[in-house]
Amino acid sequence: MSAVERVIVLPVRRPPRSPARAALVSLRPRQWTKNLLVFAGIVFAAKLGDAGRWVDAAIVFVAFCAGSSAAYLVNDVRDAQHDRAHPLKRLRPVARGELSPRSALVLAGALSIVAFALVAPLGTASVGFLTAFLALQGGYSLGLKHVVLLDVFAIAALFVLRSAAGAAAVDVRISPWLLLVTALLALFLALAKRRSELVLPGSSRPVLDGYSLPFVDQLIAVTVACTIAAYAIYTFTAHSPALMATIPFVVFGLFRYLLLVHRDDLGEEPENVLLTDRPLVVAVALWAVTAAAILAATN
Repeated sequence: MSAVERVIVLPVRRPPRSPARAALVSLRPRQWTKNLLVFAGIVFAAKLGDAGRWVDAAIVFVAFCAGSSAAYLVNDVRDAQHDRAHPLKRLRPVARGELSPRSALVLAGALSIVAFALVAPLGTASVGFLTAFLALQGGYSLGLKHVVLLDVFAIAALFVLRSAAGAAAVDVRISPWLLLVTALLALFLALAKRRSELVLPGSSRPVLDGYSLPFVDQLIAVTVACTIAAYAIYTFTAHSPALMATIPFVVFGLFRYLLLVHRDDLGEEPENVLLTDRPLVVAVALWAVTAAAILAATN
């Protein structure tokens, strides 16, 4: 069943959620998987056996989860009226009136304080990266998401900041090529999301007026090619050239996701696809296990 068909069969009304449940849903816990990128530095620097670094990386992960949830709450308050006209976003708690704007903003402020309190002991670099992350999230919500191309580049930059923040917290150098791969992969997901929004009935995001299906498809094709090339170069220059063995998993994952976007219009919520599509989950798992084994064996 395509995303369009799923939208059509959605019930008109759903039972209201409790305040606690509404607050939890507004934090978008499924989106926290994006913050796993903070572990890229410790993994690809082959510091897998350093328990202290893992603790620091875990602290950054929790801090970025809190920070990103704070940004989502502010965004939901700002976009509540627009979300009510969207076939999927109308179910967000703020848009449905289950969580008041005031409560959402108070919770966002508390989460931001928690995030900074967590990273403060890790040094000024960690505080700086979190500040840049929240500032860019704010800029995205306030206007960048309405500017063609800058919207998707802002999303890509947020992913790069996550990777860089994780590396800074554990005091390891992360390959510039790996950061480039991260940016390109995030750009691919953002463009795929725009494509799904273009074909989704009722989607009225203003920035979509500047996109078209042929244009977005061309951008996606270029981004996929660049991602594969950049990852290949990274493996050639990485800690162990044996990482080239992971290239097929990356290529399959990109192609599989592209298939789901074109065949089933599933790019609207990438976090759901990455967590529920079995072939994609298996490909990611095999990539992670293979990369970890190679790095552990060559350390």
